[in-house]
Amino acid sequence: MTKTTRILMGATALCGMAAIAQAETLTIATVNNGDMIRMQELSSDFTEKHPDIELDWVTLEENVLRQRVTTDIATKGGQYDVMTIGTYEVPIWAKQNWLVPLDDLPEEYDAGDILPAIAGGLSVDGTLYAAPFYGESSMVMYRTDLMEEAGLEMPDAPTWDFIKEAAAAMTDKENEVYGICLRGKAGWGENMALLTAMSNSYGARWFDENWQPQFDSEAWKATLTDYLDLLNNYGPPGAANNGFNENLALFQQGKCGMWIDATVAASFVTGDDSTVADKVGFALAPDNGLGKRGNWLWAWSLGIPAGTDAEDAAKTFVAWATSKEYAELVAEKEGWANVPPGTRTSLYENQEYLDAAPFAQMTLDSINAADPNNPTVDPVPYTGVQFVAIPEFQGIATAVGQQFSAALAGQKSAEEALQAAQELTSQEMQAAGYGQ
Repeated sequence: MTKTTRILMGATALCGMAAIAQAETLTIATVNNGDMIRMQELSSDFTEKHPDIELDWVTLEENVLRQRVTTDIATKGGQYDVMTIGTYEVPIWAKQNWLVPLDDLPEEYDAGDILPAIAGGLSVDGTLYAAPFYGESSMVMYRTDLMEEAGLEMPDAPTWDFIKEAAAAMTDKENEVYGICLRGKAGWGENMALLTAMSNSYGARWFDENWQPQFDSEAWKATLTDYLDLLNNYGPPGAANNGFNENLALFQQGKCGMWIDATVAASFVTGDDSTVADKVGFALAPDNGLGKRGNWLWAWSLGIPAGTDAEDAAKTFVAWATSKEYAELVAEKEGWANVPPGTRTSLYENQEYLDAAPFAQMTLDSINAADPNNPTVDPVPYTGVQFVAIPEFQGIATAVGQQFSAALAGQKSAEEALQAAQELTSQEMQAAGYGQ
C-alpha cells in the first residue's frame, strides 16, 4: 500500500466519520393511535432514503400529548422538532409565530391536492402551517347484524330519536353487548369533542354573540341529559373512563351496537383486529331536525415549532409522512383500506381505495358536512365545530369535561354539572377580558 493510498483511505474514513457526526436527530411527538403507530413502524422507509436524519419518537396518550406540546411550544422549550397537533392549535399558534410556515414544500408534494375543508383549517391567510396526516369528521358506526335482529334499519342520516330507539333495542347486558358507546373520558378533545358536536345539533352553543356562556340554556340541558341517559341505560360499565382507544377496543370485541366517533376509526373496526369486521355499517352523525348534525371536523397534522435547529430535516420528514407516496407505501404494506383518510382529493378519486374502503364516501360526506364558520343553529362569535377557536378554550373545556365526566360517573347530577360549567366558564372568560 503506497503512502498516497493510505492518505486517501484516511481521508475517506474521516469524511465518513464527519457524515455520521453530522446526522441530525428529529424528535417527533405523536399520539398513540393506530395510524400514528403505523407511521412509526414504516419510518424505516424514510431513514433508508435519508440516512443523515435519525428519528426519536415520543408517543403519548392524547390528553398528555396536548398538554406537553402546548407547554413546550409556549415556553420555547425546544424538546420537539415535529409535533402532532390538530385543527384547533394550528391557526392559534401560527398567529403567535410559533409554527414554521409550510409554503415551500416540494412541487411534487402537491399541496393543492389537500381537501379544501382540511387545508382551510390548517392555514392562516392562505399559508399552510401544518400538513395533515389524516383528516376526520365523526359518524355512526354500527353492527348491521344487531340492527337487523332488532328489526330496525339505520338511515343514512339518522336522528337522535332513532339512535335512542336503536340503543335500547340493541342492548343485551347479559351477553355484554351495549347499545351505544360514546366518549366519557374528560378532556377538551375527548368527551367535549363529542358533546360540543352533539350540542350543536341540539341548538346549543358555548357562547352567545356577547361571549356569555350558555350552559344554563335548555338546549345544553337536553344535550347532557340525553347523553347521560344513553350511556347510563345502554352504555358499557365505566363509560366515564372511555376515550377513543377504549371504545375502539370495545367495538372491535363486539361489545358496542353503535359507536359515534371519528371517521378514522372505520378502517380499524373493519380491519383484521376486529371480531365484527364483516358486520359494520356507517351513517352520518345524528341530527335533531335543526339543520346541524352532530359531527365534527379535525385533522391530526404535523407541525414544526419555530426555533427548531433542524427545520430543513423536519420539513423533509413532514413532506414524506403526509405525501401521496406515503399513502402508496401504506397501501402496499397494509392494503388500501388502511391508508390515512380525509386529507387528499386524489385519494377519493382512486378507484382502488374506493373499492377497498366501504366507508370512504361516508367519511368524505361527513367532512364536507361540517362547517367551522357556521357551527351552530344560532349565531356565535367563534369558529370551530367541536371546539371554540380561542386560546382559552383548551383549559376551560377540559375543566367542563371533568364536570360532565363526573356526572356520568354518578358523582353529581346533570343540573349540578351544568351549573358548575356555567360558573367556571364565566369566571375564566371574564378574567380573560371577553364580553367586556
